[in-house]
Amino acid sequence: MLSPLLESIIEREKIPVLDEHNVDEFLTGNKEVALFFSGDHDRLVEADDVAVILPELIKAFKGRITPAVVAHESQRKLQQRYLFNAFPTIVFLRDGEYLGVISRVLDWGEYLVETSQILSKEATKPPPFKFPEGCEAANAK
Repeated sequence: MLSPLLESIIEREKIPVLDEHNVDEFLTGNKEVALFFSGDHDRLVEADDVAVILPELIKAFKGRITPAVVAHESQRKLQQRYLFNAFPTIVFLRDGEYLGVISRVLDWGEYLVETSQILSKEATKPPPFKFPEGCEAANAK
């Protein structure tokens, strides 16, 4: 379930909500995309912060990026495709190909710089999954 704040932003900004069944069709129809994975808003207070930032980021890039929100029930499945390790995350794609991610909340200036850097890259495969620092599995060798 998405947060009430995110639901209101989706409605106000007319942002599509995607799942694993319709994401590829959406990616085919849009050049540069920002997929928002909110995570569990009850546990992650940053989820609503990034939800508020997403439309502002789209406006800052003058409509170059098409936003979409990943449905709560599809987030883990699609996370496996893009291999990021923290929520909330925005995954940037061009022609359906991976460009990069921004995870957690950042300062506004960092969003602008990082998004510009990501959009200037060539598409690649997502980097290998890494466990977050401090996680026991990250320390297992």
